[in-house]
Amino acid sequence: MAMTGVLRPGHAQIRVLDMEESVKFYTEVMGLVETGRDSSGRVYFKTRQERDHNSVVLRQSDRAGIDLFAFKVLDKATLEDLDQKLQAHGVKTERIPAGEMLETGERVRFQLPTGHTIELYAEKKDVGNGHGYVDPEVEVIEYKGISPIRMDHCLIYGGNIDGNLELFEKVLGFTLVERVKLEDGQTDLATWLTCSTKAHDIAMVRHGEDGKLHHVSFQLESWEQVLRAADIMSRNRVSIDIGPTRHGITQGTTIYFFDPSGNRLEVFCGGYDHYPDMHPITWSWEEVGRGIFYHDRKLNDAFLSVVT
Repeated sequence: MAMTGVLRPGHAQIRVLDMEESVKFYTEVMGLVETGRDSSGRVYFKTRQERDHNSVVLRQSDRAGIDLFAFKVLDKATLEDLDQKLQAHGVKTERIPAGEMLETGERVRFQLPTGHTIELYAEKKDVGNGHGYVDPEVEVIEYKGISPIRMDHCLIYGGNIDGNLELFEKVLGFTLVERVKLEDGQTDLATWLTCSTKAHDIAMVRHGEDGKLHHVSFQLESWEQVLRAADIMSRNRVSIDIGPTRHGITQGTTIYFFDPSGNRLEVFCGGYDHYPDMHPITWSWEEVGRGIFYHDRKLNDAFLSVVT
């Protein structure tokens, strides 16, 4: 599949309550690499394999949650084109100048119908992953903490997920991969969307409050690494929400847990490849428990209701 528009998730800016405690958690437990701090006090991180300067940005606040989620696009021309398409769709956009975020070019910022802030950008400094682009060695991993491959996707909660779906499909070129229907068999409870060949790059659930974060997710290599992550969490007394287990939806193996501020995170591996010629998978209300937690085959009320 030729990737010519939106390429992948780029960065998530997460609100934390105690920066010192959070930096320790994201470096020592998560195993992320700190790449900088700016004059406003934000702290920047990347995973060990990511080449761009940052994928996680922490901002001190008096409430947890997510400020914004960003996607990287192919080039400046693509950024201009998508800005124009968003405006033609009736979406108000804002241009954030290059340098406002460390080592990141100009960004196009807009709000989803669910109230979430999304950004698009084309440029971010390539700081590398330590292996170079010429005759690289195979990575021999010296694990520090969980040490994920990449920041992979997020799940957001809000009211008008139908408007979100229309915007992502018609304007940004995403593909619907899976969906869950409510009891009426017509209304979407949740949708999973991709801009690539992954099972999802963003997902959303219908909820009474707008602008809420369910989780930010990080990819691992294997089921064994998910189990290792659970051991690290237990050793560090991290609050585990659920897992290790498997999803029916996307078929990934997973564990959910909370950072010190109460933001839910996920580490996972697996899932399938999806291409635009494939039909989306639909889950009925009767089988939603098996779809979300394939092993337990039932819903977890706290998992569905606790958001930041």
